[in-house]
Amino acid sequence: MKRLNTALVLTFLISLPPVSLHTASAQQPTTGGLSSDVPAGDRGWPRGYKTAGGAQLVLYQPQVASWESQRHMVAYTAASYLPAGAKKPELGTLKVEADTEVSTAERLVKFSTLKITETNFPTLAKEQTQELIGEVDKTIPPEDRFIALDRVLAQVDKSQIIPKNVPGIKGDPPRIFSSRTPALLLNVDGYPIWSPIKDNDLKFAVNTNWDLFLHGPTNTYYLRDGDAWLKASSIPGQWGPAGTLPDSFAKLPDDDNWKEVKASLPGKALAHAPMVYFSSEPAELILTDGAPKYVPVAGTDLLWVSNTESDLFRMGEGGPFYYLVAGRWFSAPDLSGSKWAFATPGLPEDFKKISLEHPRSRVLASVPGTQQAAEAVLLAQVPQTARVNRNEVTAPDVVYQGDPQYAAISGTRLQRAVNTDKDIIKVGDAYYMCFQGVWFEAASPKGPWVLAANVPEEIYKIPADSPAHNVTYVTVEQDDNDDDEWMTYAAYAGYTGMMVAWGCTVWGTGWYYPPYYGYGGYYPVYYPYWRTYGYGSWYNPYTGTYGTAGRIYGPYGGAGFGARYNPTTGTYARGAFAYGPNGAVGGAQAYNPRTGTYASTRQGSGVYGSWGSTNVQRGDQWAQTRRFTNNATGNTTRATRGEQGGMIRRSGEGGSGGIGRRGDNVYAGRDGNVYRRDDSGKWSKWDNGSWNNVQKPDKSLRDSFNEGSQQRDRDFARGDRVGDRPGQSDRSTMGTLERDRANRTEGARRTTDNGAYRNRGGGNAGSYRGGGVSRGGGGFSRGGGGRGGGGRRR
Repeated sequence: MKRLNTALVLTFLISLPPVSLHTASAQQPTTGGLSSDVPAGDRGWPRGYKTAGGAQLVLYQPQVASWESQRHMVAYTAASYLPAGAKKPELGTLKVEADTEVSTAERLVKFSTLKITETNFPTLAKEQTQELIGEVDKTIPPEDRFIALDRVLAQVDKSQIIPKNVPGIKGDPPRIFSSRTPALLLNVDGYPIWSPIKDNDLKFAVNTNWDLFLHGPTNTYYLRDGDAWLKASSIPGQWGPAGTLPDSFAKLPDDDNWKEVKASLPGKALAHAPMVYFSSEPAELILTDGAPKYVPVAGTDLLWVSNTESDLFRMGEGGPFYYLVAGRWFSAPDLSGSKWAFATPGLPEDFKKISLEHPRSRVLASVPGTQQAAEAVLLAQVPQTARVNRNEVTAPDVVYQGDPQYAAISGTRLQRAVNTDKDIIKVGDAYYMCFQGVWFEAASPKGPWVLAANVPEEIYKIPADSPAHNVTYVTVEQDDNDDDEWMTYAAYAGYTGMMVAWGCTVWGTGWYYPPYYGYGGYYPVYYPYWRTYGYGSWYNPYTGTYGTAGRIYGPYGGAGFGARYNPTTGTYARGAFAYGPNGAVGGAQAYNPRTGTYASTRQGSGVYGSWGSTNVQRGDQWAQTRRFTNNATGNTTRATRGEQGGMIRRSGEGGSGGIGRRGDNVYAGRDGNVYRRDDSGKWSKWDNGSWNNVQKPDKSLRDSFNEGSQQRDRDFARGDRVGDRPGQSDRSTMGTLERDRANRTEGARRTTDNGAYRNRGGGNAGSYRGGGVSRGGGGFSRGGGGRGGGGRRR
């Protein structure tokens, strides 16, 4: 066995296709084909190349040993190397360490730099091994530096993920309504705040996500529900079909603020009006299509309520109900709505036994102690980054309503701005503003504002009971070159509402933050804050973020606020901005009501996407680039597949290609040997130029895998080896190979499912299986008593 420790820095591709267990031949390097459901950027494994020196190189799918802070990865990979003129390839293993960048929106991980810290090619001389490393450095094109995030997540040791629960997150239940007939939840943020409409006798409520109007001459309230209209004499009263609407609706201004409202005129006739549940405090609605329909959950005593979009279960016939919303479990003896209690810490063990194939297996992400919960926590810890030009970026305008007003933040010496739509923190005599994931500072509350090179540590102690808590998830990153004109900032999931508590990810802090509102001109001023409830929010396993229910929570994407006041113009933007999570299209879209930020990770914009300027460069912009330019030579490299999906050609200088057959069953053993698993499940080891069957260890592979796996992973991450016995591979090596095989298969399936989910346009992802699209017994899939789901997000 030979080892080579080197500081050689490489760039590397790691992208993966659906796993195929066809036997791989050393004489015939293999390369996987692409399924139509594999997302762009996931190019397949193994990868074959012809180097500039005429050698053939094949790299097999890497096996992740550790992923520290989701920024540094240690992995092993098997490789085949056929020097020019040679007749027989050399097989060996590489241990690599790489800095990584993650695009959660595109579900990709990029290796920015990579070091080969260990090699084992038993039949190659040291000089030949060094030559091989040099060939890899020159051969791998930039577009091959990716691995599907789902393949990495399948391999990460979940036992090493330690959730850092946010202190002060609340689990108090909201007001919970339930209905067996078509219904909607009219949630208003406190008492209705009415805004006049110029040259019209209608007023509209600015602090609700619904199109809610008051007709002054008749003192009648009107509510738009899709393409139908309801009316009532009081908001908490009985709502019925509106019939003929006042002429005032036809006189609404012809602009985007009223586009969807005017499109619904004169309104569809209703034979029966839905039930309207009104709440001026945070609330949720459980809507079933008739009486609850119970479906047994295999292997448990649980019953799943299948005819609702809510995540609702019952512990046996006559047992308590369990309702999951905003990442929190609540229980009650019945659905009357009066006795709900927080239940996450004492959740029955049966919830851990829910199968991944279950139509609502997404709930596993909110069950403490499951691998899915640990994975969700890991994703919440992945930062989104941006480089900001300190000389050219322009800070947003800061407008106060009157003189600047600041309120104390409990438990700190800090104060926060109250009467502006910006997140501004006063620290002593200095002011810090967090805007769209970037920090600015100023010596006065009105500026001038410049990029902040650092942020006082006390800001990161702002507690969860403060509406300014979300700014604690935006950091100033260490810059390798402090003398250049760029600064780097990072925003974590908590900035857009996803927190960690009780060992899981949850939506929102659970605190209710009263809005700022006042009257100083023609229009009222209304500045809302984050809200936890009122969305029917659920975890989306295909995006790693939260989504919302359908129209029962509002016509503009699930809840929040359909009107945002613009302090500069003194007007409102309606309909275009609803804030909160939204799963209608399956992505993590987010609207920040304090800044007007509209971000959609489904479209790849993320928290930094709304800047739309070359002065702010998103850290994951590489994920949307399909062609890359070699900065050293100016050549563009491109990957091309042949008829069998196996050819890789590099255009530009030294263009060449390597061809092989499909197959992904070759592995790097932690003992430095190369192993292969055939279709019957038998393992063989590459030894002296041929494959030899591996004698079974003294104990079963299952036992060897289960015994001390966590300690082995730590040993392997350090590069420790375990010795071979003649004719037999040790239990640790074989147990780890079985684990790697299972993880590779799971990662391939998840990558394919994710691709299918995206190709089908997203949707209400209820399960970790089947591409997120419910079929057959997938459950009730219509929001709002038979109406379609929402469309926008915060």
